[in-house]
Amino acid sequence: MPLLQILRPTLPILIGASIMLTLSMGLRQSLGIFLQPLTHDIHISVSDFTLALAVQNLAWGFLQPLAGAMTVRYGFRPIMMVGALLYIAGLALMTTAHGLVSVMIGGGVLIGTSLACTAAAIAMSVAARAVPATVRSTVLGIVSAAGSLGALLSAPIGQMLNEGFGWRVGLAAFVILSVFMIPAAWYAGRVDNIPLPKPAADDIGNASAATAVKTAFSNASFVVMTCAYLVCGMQLVFLTTHLPSYLAICGLDPMLSAQTLGMIGGFNVLGSLFFGWAGQRWNKLALLGGIYIFRSLALAWYFMLPATPASTLLFGAIMGFLWMGVGPLVAGAVAEMFGLRWQAMIQGLAFMSHQIGSFLGAYGGGLIYDTLGSYTMAWRIGVALGLAGGIIQVAFALIRPSQPPVLRTA
Repeated sequence: MPLLQILRPTLPILIGASIMLTLSMGLRQSLGIFLQPLTHDIHISVSDFTLALAVQNLAWGFLQPLAGAMTVRYGFRPIMMVGALLYIAGLALMTTAHGLVSVMIGGGVLIGTSLACTAAAIAMSVAARAVPATVRSTVLGIVSAAGSLGALLSAPIGQMLNEGFGWRVGLAAFVILSVFMIPAAWYAGRVDNIPLPKPAADDIGNASAATAVKTAFSNASFVVMTCAYLVCGMQLVFLTTHLPSYLAICGLDPMLSAQTLGMIGGFNVLGSLFFGWAGQRWNKLALLGGIYIFRSLALAWYFMLPATPASTLLFGAIMGFLWMGVGPLVAGAVAEMFGLRWQAMIQGLAFMSHQIGSFLGAYGGGLIYDTLGSYTMAWRIGVALGLAGGIIQVAFALIRPSQPPVLRTA
């Protein structure tokens, strides 16, 4: 049966989840555009700004399991709607900021909390429930690809308004774009009307939240995936936060940072589609490790050479292809190992590790720059940890393929 025919009954849900994801991720990934003008205008340091983004990532990561667990009790729609409203409030507070407190609360706490309710873990869980298992990985790749388009739209708009009218106008445009998350979340919330499939004998559909957590952390494949996920967050958030600043230091056109973020968003689409397709056919956890290894090699190549417009755009294309491809692989692996009922919560547990890495990438990168005056040590650490994490992930996935969990009821 053609894929479109299979998906037709749930298209409004999938489109809503995709739009919600593309706005929540695209706007957040583009905040680094405003680092230089915002910090100069309101007299805060680079590390202050990156600390706010680091708080955002920690709030997102540590609240993600809670948001996932709450979808089981209250449904997806109310959680996503609250998240959309928090995103609007956070951007509005950043737009009117005159000091660190507003940036910290708006860009840090509010947007971080919103992302726990609207970003990849929730959107992927919505998509996974809406489609049959036979096409799940492919559909997760499609939703992740659609979710990658946000940077293509938001980064150039933000940069043009930032250069022409100032950073406050650029952020005000982001506020307007974020309003569209509300109807998107409403339509994606129709997934609450779709009943869960009957739990298999070896999944945890009928278990309590506490039992589901214990079962997840007793699964060696999940633990290794979670630990390696830290590297993913560290590398990606380091780039989205610090690449615009690095290009400015290199004396390149400020628009190049927006073009590169847009390039990342465009190739995100191709990478998400490819890894969604590949995850339907090959070992998802080994593919994850391969992504981390090739990302690290790309980072080393780019930062070892003098930055040019051509090399920067090529780097953006490579990193974009390897960017959100992790989304369908992690979501698909969690669904296979533990079923759908607690997927959002368990995926959120893994994501906590990702966000600890994000904290280190955002704040650690800013701290190293403020201390040493360059990003050299920061990217070297990112490359070394990325290679180590990727190699361990691939080796474990091939030596010990993931098995269904052993349910612990006692």
